[in-house]
Amino acid sequence: MSEKTPPVCDYEGSDYQNRFWEEGGRAYEDAVEAIALRRLLPPGGAFMLELGAGAGRNTPRYQNYQRIALVDYSRTQLEQARDRLGESSRYLYVAADVYRLPFVSGLFDGATMIRTLHHMADPVLALTQVRRVMAPQGAFILEFANKRNLKSMLRYLLGKQDWSPYALEPVEFAALNFDFHPKAIRGYLAEAGFTIEKQRTVSHFRVGVLKRIVPLRLLAGLDALLQWTGGWVQVSPSVFVRSCATGTSQAAEGEALFQCPVCQAVIPGEGHDLHCGGCGTTWGYQDGIYDFRRKD
Repeated sequence: MSEKTPPVCDYEGSDYQNRFWEEGGRAYEDAVEAIALRRLLPPGGAFMLELGAGAGRNTPRYQNYQRIALVDYSRTQLEQARDRLGESSRYLYVAADVYRLPFVSGLFDGATMIRTLHHMADPVLALTQVRRVMAPQGAFILEFANKRNLKSMLRYLLGKQDWSPYALEPVEFAALNFDFHPKAIRGYLAEAGFTIEKQRTVSHFRVGVLKRIVPLRLLAGLDALLQWTGGWVQVSPSVFVRSCATGTSQAAEGEALFQCPVCQAVIPGEGHDLHCGGCGTTWGYQDGIYDFRRKD
C-alpha cells in the first residue's frame, strides 16, 4: 500500500464553473489567462495532461494536442467537462488524486496546472508526480497564486496584514488555499525535475472598479503588454511559468496508460473497469469517467 498523502480540496457537487466564472465577473481573468496560455503553449503535441481540469474551461485552448487527459479529484466537475466537450477518444476523463497520479511514467509530452497548485499542501510532492508522468523535454505550464503581489505588499506596509509577502514559505489564507512566493516556486520546480524556460505575470488589473469601468478588450490588451515583464519581476496576483521536464523517464513498455495508484502496477486496458493484478483493487469506469480516487 502507498503511504498516506496530504488532503485534497474536493469540488464535488460544486457549481464553481457557473458561479465563479460565468456569473462571477471573471471575464477579465479568463481572457488574460487565455492570452498567457496561447503564448506559452508549444506549437503541437501528442498527449496533454490537464491537472485540475474542473469543468473543462481551458480544455478547448489545447487544440494543438492530439489527445487530452482531464484530471480532477471531483467526479461532478468531470461530468460537467464531459457534457461540455463530449465523449470522444480525444478526451480521457480521470478522477484522481494529484499526489498519486494513476498514469504510467513518461506518458505525456505536455501538462498544465492552472489555478490548482494553490490547493496543494505539499507542492513538491504534487510536482514530482507531474514530472514522473511526463516524457523528457515535455512542456509543463504551471500557474500559481503569488503572495508577493502589489496588493499584499501594500497591505503589509500599512500594517493591515500580519504575514510577510517576502517570506518564502507559503501562506494558507483559508483551509487548503495557499499563496506562494515566486522564488519558492522556482525551487519547487527545480527539486521536482523541471527547468524554467519562461515566466509571465497575469491579471495585473484584478481590481473590481477597473473591471467595471474599463472595457474588457482594453483591459486585457493592457495586461497582455505587461505579461512579458514576468521574466524580470513578478508582482501580479497570478504568475504563469513554462518549464521543461529534465532528465530521463522510466517509460512503461507496451501501450498501457494506467498504473495503480496503490501499488504502482501497470494496468492494461481502456473503456471499462480496470482491475489491478498487483494488489487486487478494481478501479471503476462509468459514463466515460475513470475513478482512481482514494480507497484507503
